[in-house]
Amino acid sequence: MRSEVIVEATVAVNAVLFVGLFTVGEISGSRAVLSQAIYVAADLIGALLLTWGIIASQRPPDDRHPFGRGKERFFWSFSASLVTFTVAGLLVILTALDALERPGEVTDLRVAILILAATVLSSLVTLYVTLRELRHANTSISTFLESSNLGLKIIFYQDIASVCGALVALSGVGLIALTHDSIYDGIASMGVGILFLITGVLIAGESRELLVGKAVPPDDARRILATVERDARVRRVRSVQSMMLGPEDLLVALRVNFQDGLTTDQIEGAIDQISAALRETFPTLRHLLIEPES
Repeated sequence: MRSEVIVEATVAVNAVLFVGLFTVGEISGSRAVLSQAIYVAADLIGALLLTWGIIASQRPPDDRHPFGRGKERFFWSFSASLVTFTVAGLLVILTALDALERPGEVTDLRVAILILAATVLSSLVTLYVTLRELRHANTSISTFLESSNLGLKIIFYQDIASVCGALVALSGVGLIALTHDSIYDGIASMGVGILFLITGVLIAGESRELLVGKAVPPDDARRILATVERDARVRRVRSVQSMMLGPEDLLVALRVNFQDGLTTDQIEGAIDQISAALRETFPTLRHLLIEPES
């Protein structure tokens, strides 16, 4: 999957959206619109952090990092989730509290409604880019959500949260237009902040698993086991240990019990063929350790 395409599209869209939302928020005095501007700004910073994570993860292995730096993407994805959802959510909630305590007049409602509608459409466009890249990579949504592609999943969640948040803000501004009561501006802003904060907490939990060292999904573990035991020289696989070192970097360690009577050369040949079969089945398998037992 072309991660750079999705990240670049997110950066471009969010840069334009921030200018529009911040300008309209200042002109109209709508805290709901400003809450979306805060979120888009945090989203933009998050996308830049993800870009740096992609660059940092491509540095070659060295003595201090013998398995490479694939987890850089997990770390910067975690940082992006904190900035985008948690920090932005708290800022929006503080803005909403101020609006509820001191509600002010909201003007230029038509312009506010138009910019929020544009935010919904723009977020749908970036969602489409992600879905298009999934089709390009022949990856289903369920497989994508179970994968270790944390950075792209965060962008996917960001776009969904942006659509939902913009719809909440749009509802608040719409109610102001109908009732002429600016209290709905603060209520909508509070709803947006809570939505972003909850999403950030959930994503941070998923990020933690990958940073600590998450194994491959059970279906992939079974495929690894089946691929190895398909070889007639293998009696039994004693253990399968794995760790996701990055979205495209997998570590697998196997203890394999071979049939009795095999020579050292035959065991070495079996290991070479098993390794080739596993790498063909799992293109992201960068590090493979097979400990033979006879």
